[in-house]
Amino acid sequence: MFGWLNRRSRGNGIAALPEEPRVPDGRRVYCIGDIHGRDDLLFALHEQIIADTSQNPVDEPIVVYLGDYVDRGPGSSQVVEMLRRHPLDGFQRVCLLGNHEEMMLRFMEGPADVNWLFNGGDATLASYGVATSWSHFQPKELESLRERLCSAVPQEHMAFLEKLQPYHIEGDYIFVHAGLRPGVPIKKQKPREMLWIRDLFLKSTVDFGKRVVHGHTITDAPDIRTNRIGIDTGAFYSGRLTCLVLEGGESRFLHT
Repeated sequence: MFGWLNRRSRGNGIAALPEEPRVPDGRRVYCIGDIHGRDDLLFALHEQIIADTSQNPVDEPIVVYLGDYVDRGPGSSQVVEMLRRHPLDGFQRVCLLGNHEEMMLRFMEGPADVNWLFNGGDATLASYGVATSWSHFQPKELESLRERLCSAVPQEHMAFLEKLQPYHIEGDYIFVHAGLRPGVPIKKQKPREMLWIRDLFLKSTVDFGKRVVHGHTITDAPDIRTNRIGIDTGAFYSGRLTCLVLEGGESRFLHT
């Protein structure tokens, strides 16, 4: 079932990436792709990460989540709660902002936009106990949904969502939800493009200054290129939640 991992790895399980970039010595990065409401898969992957660090101790483990915690899958509120409570003791945690968190926050700020519902927001509403049947909506109905969601989402969840970061850097890697605009320095990248960019980034072969680790675009297996690594393997429907593990100049994968 996971032949893709063997095809893209050396015999010792280390992914063969050209001109290996590095993370700082003494640190190991576990980077998790788009979760989309699959709290069951996140729990299972957390168990694998804990077992991995028990078998291979490291001074400074860090787990980076690439965003898109909500929508599509049935457990959006549960994923947020799991991340907010920081279940991985002894790990530094970095939670990045995804475009689906942005859509949810915009919906809650108002005016309510039906586009979020058509992109999996209905599953998030249900996970917070906001029942709806939405074949079509009038503005008043959307406003009622917005108000009900604002009442249902705990303040702790709102604080978590509002503090999500646009990107994170570790050594020669930059972690971002969707990607970067080619030819633009990292510090001048627009946050919205970091959440939404697709073809312009995916088709680019330029050196971004760091190797980009991203989600947002679904592939059957990790998409390993010289300038980027995509790890969104469509967990909400495939059951395959992927974690890229980086240490020194080596890389490998954990997965459900």
